[in-house]
Amino acid sequence: MTSAASWPLPGRPTPLVIDGRTDADRALLVPRGELVRGCADALAERLARLPAGVARVDLDMSGVHFMDSAGLDFLEVLRDHARRRQVRVTATRWNGQPRRILELAGLDTADPLRPPEPGGGPRPGGGPERGGGPEPASSAVALERQERLRLLQEEVEQLRQAIASRPVIDQARGILMATHGCSSDEAWHILREASQLSNTKLREVAAAVTAGAAAEGTPPPPEVRTALSRALARRAAR
Repeated sequence: MTSAASWPLPGRPTPLVIDGRTDADRALLVPRGELVRGCADALAERLARLPAGVARVDLDMSGVHFMDSAGLDFLEVLRDHARRRQVRVTATRWNGQPRRILELAGLDTADPLRPPEPGGGPRPGGGPERGGGPEPASSAVALERQERLRLLQEEVEQLRQAIASRPVIDQARGILMATHGCSSDEAWHILREASQLSNTKLREVAAAVTAGAAAEGTPPPPEVRTALSRALARRAAR
């Protein structure tokens, strides 16, 4: 059986799916897709259906290819399940962008649910205790944690914009390939070079190329048109 979460990102019609099986007292869950809004609810629903005798839950995260801050809620659901049911829970085999998000969040990329080693690092919300109180460096730890969160949010927003831009960029690449007989990689480099030469966002250059190719489309703005001509000329000269 599976559980699913809604996809808020453009161009992604397939929901997060959580496959799984239970062997004796161990459950293996395999999420596939993206950890975005709704993923924590889907996980909670899947965990609630596990048999009462399950003493260990292992998640294979290799099928997750994108994660935003909702993925941290996903992890909190797992921690809460481990506390309430008194079971061992692991989440391993992270890769790609989700692994990067774990790094930015300051979590263990091998298994973010793994308890910290004794004396191996700061406790949540502050530094290791010494003499009944936090270390003076606890404020520095908090500042570092805030900076990690800021970087995480910035990277997620950049990835969201890239995903939203992908359809129009792919269309523009196809137009350049058909019009100028170039390869997909060459079309990508032409768009990127035109973006740099015209000081225009890549998405806007791609949208201009796509609009100009329509039956009654308008040509790209002069600066984009000039930059595309220069980028194409450089390709021809190679």
